[in-house]
Amino acid sequence: MICETGKHKVLRMLPILPKIKSSKARAFLTLVFLAGFFSACNAQTDSRSDYEVVAAFPNLKFERPVHLLAPPDETDRLFLIEQGGRVSWFENRPDISQEEVQVALDLTDIVRSPVSRVPHNRGFNEEGLLGIAFHPDFKENRLLFLHYTRTNPPGSEEARSGVISRFQMDSALQSIDRESEKVILEVEQFAGNHNGGMLAFGPDGYLYLSFGDGGGAGDPQKHGQNLGTLLATILRIDVDREENDRAYAIPADNPFVDREGARDEIFAYGLRNVWRFSFDPENGALWAGDVCQNAWEKILLIGKGENFGWPYVEGTHEYDGFPEGFDRSTITPPIAEHPHSETRSITGGHVYYGDRIPELRRAFIYGDFVTGAIFALWYDYDEKEIKRHERIGTAPAISSFGTDRAGELYIVSLDGTLLRLERK
Repeated sequence: MICETGKHKVLRMLPILPKIKSSKARAFLTLVFLAGFFSACNAQTDSRSDYEVVAAFPNLKFERPVHLLAPPDETDRLFLIEQGGRVSWFENRPDISQEEVQVALDLTDIVRSPVSRVPHNRGFNEEGLLGIAFHPDFKENRLLFLHYTRTNPPGSEEARSGVISRFQMDSALQSIDRESEKVILEVEQFAGNHNGGMLAFGPDGYLYLSFGDGGGAGDPQKHGQNLGTLLATILRIDVDREENDRAYAIPADNPFVDREGARDEIFAYGLRNVWRFSFDPENGALWAGDVCQNAWEKILLIGKGENFGWPYVEGTHEYDGFPEGFDRSTITPPIAEHPHSETRSITGGHVYYGDRIPELRRAFIYGDFVTGAIFALWYDYDEKEIKRHERIGTAPAISSFGTDRAGELYIVSLDGTLLRLERK
């Protein structure tokens, strides 16, 4: 089957699967094929030339910035984390100078990263300070959470852990008290890649966080389909309570609570490496980009208890083979997927609600780290289908997207710059 989309032609073949007898499984196979074909057609629409990418803060330069967000308070500030271990903030003004940037916390001596000055903490490209989230009641409690990689135990060249820690800002909201750190969760990583790294509070007040499959090509330890590990998942925890000798509690409606052999923290699984996810602020839908393996990148809507199939499938395509008797209908297909001819390392974004570019409102805007492509995807939640899907720009080394208090979108480039979309 050939899908023609402007200049692009994409040959899409139905994945080769065994004959399926049950009507439920046949329906799923049809859904996978149609969803995959529709997504590929939409993923390769003509590029729009209406927009350009410009410097949002021309005077600022950072070292490997990986995330940007606004705190839930009355200030018009932006917080930024650098992979090496620094948390900084600055006033949201286009003319802000480098001298006005305030370093709120410096963890460069303990964070394992590719730019660490500490020899035993020199890590791989996907290690470092990876995520930041503010508590919903930040104005009252001044709490925030960080996701970072740490050499474990100190001095070891091999072992490392993904660490989720809570910190508190000072009463003036200028700096983060390093001594206030409380480790909430540690997950041992057997390799230096596929660390996940995102964390964010959902509209339900719980903390969601992502961990990749632990590294290595093709999920060699098969974490993707193992509910007994926290790897290859999105987790959901209650950081306002402690229970059972843990620094957090389990929401009672988590999907695998009390299931034998499963971790109660898991919200969704079968994920190779969700680097960035976000919630639609209007309806709470959880959007994610999952970085895949050899051929496809995918965009997901994450639902409670869903299995996205890694490593059995890469997107809608069989990857590692299904075990005998596995019910393929239990796998949730992606909303959209891109071939590696177009994207190589997907960077999840945000549903846009700003006023600067009103025609992009309610589009999920995301990009690709390697190719630099930026896409806008309009999704009908009621009809459960993509209405429009366009490539709208290009930016270098897209490590993340962020929003300010007004919902305006920023593009974080690993080359050290902060960018935004603008009409030509």
